[in-house]
Amino acid sequence: MTFRPPLRIGPVRRFTRNLLCPLDLLGRPLLLKYTRDPAEAREEIRGHAHLARRYHVPALHAHLRVPGGYLLAYERLPGGTDQGLLLDLLNADELSGDLHTYMDQLTAAYGEVILTTAWSADPAHVVRKLYWDRAAPGGRLDTYYAGKDFLIADGLIDIPVTRLDTYALNINGRRHRLGWAATLRWLRTHFATAEPVWAALTQGDPTDVNLAHPLAWFDYDTAGMNSVPGEFANFLWYASALGGWLVPTYNPTAFADHPATFAHVPANTPKVRRADVDHSTIHIDYAPRLSTPRRAAVTAYWNQLVRPVADRLWPGEDLANLLRPYLAMRILGVYNLADLAPEDRLVLLARLAEAMSPAFNPTSYFCPLESPCPAP
Repeated sequence: MTFRPPLRIGPVRRFTRNLLCPLDLLGRPLLLKYTRDPAEAREEIRGHAHLARRYHVPALHAHLRVPGGYLLAYERLPGGTDQGLLLDLLNADELSGDLHTYMDQLTAAYGEVILTTAWSADPAHVVRKLYWDRAAPGGRLDTYYAGKDFLIADGLIDIPVTRLDTYALNINGRRHRLGWAATLRWLRTHFATAEPVWAALTQGDPTDVNLAHPLAWFDYDTAGMNSVPGEFANFLWYASALGGWLVPTYNPTAFADHPATFAHVPANTPKVRRADVDHSTIHIDYAPRLSTPRRAAVTAYWNQLVRPVADRLWPGEDLANLLRPYLAMRILGVYNLADLAPEDRLVLLARLAEAMSPAFNPTSYFCPLESPCPAP
């Protein structure tokens, strides 16, 4: 007879400001989450309760105020090294039937709930953490950029970002303009208006580490009534830029249990081919890269969720205008661009200029040129 200790504790992992620790208590698999911010913990508890009404989420067995924060005890779903997340399906070398099935399930679940719960809401009644709060006075836009300047790309384009508006941009053969200060002002103004937004019950931060395989949802501090375009922009940007490139590059500890991620970073990292200044024009040529599984996930999400929902909620409206402010906030409000390597910063500024362009086309924007999304 094999003796099993009544308590077994696994390794502690750090995710942003939170700590996660798996443990087995009397044979029951649990996941402990320690959150330092009591307000954030209360938001997570409320968000979990909201989401549990419509989505498959692990049970929250207990929550306890402890010195320095909150401790939450969740049901621990099956998983392991390179197992248990959408991330692991995206880290495959080839496209799999499992990913197709998963994206069918994900888009069907989101589509049903979004169309059932969507309403035109006052922004005051929408989860504000990822967009409105970051654009508000004292939020991330101010913390990162207010009164500060930095070079567009040290050693490549040694021009201060605040002087971008004095140059034309030639990005992959197309002309653009980008006013740095004007863009920041526009975002602050956009997210300060009281104009209603279409909101629905969603998780709010649908990243490939917050989506379990088999399908379930993790991380609930942004769960609730979220802006639908914000939800879409979040998944599309994370799947096509953050998850396979920037997050493993700048926050590698988040992938300690999913090391296969790192082998796929080169396949998801854009390549700068040209960066120089010719009189009053800045030339930037870069090759977008996205692995086959990530392209497939983005394409399925766009065709099976974004377009059908848009046809119902915004018939005849331009999706580019709806997505633009949220996409710009994801580009600027996750990482401080000044802290990134010059080539990464240069690509993100180019991507920002493309998103802010009147010619912005989300269908082609989120899929690399070498493997375009199917025509709508």
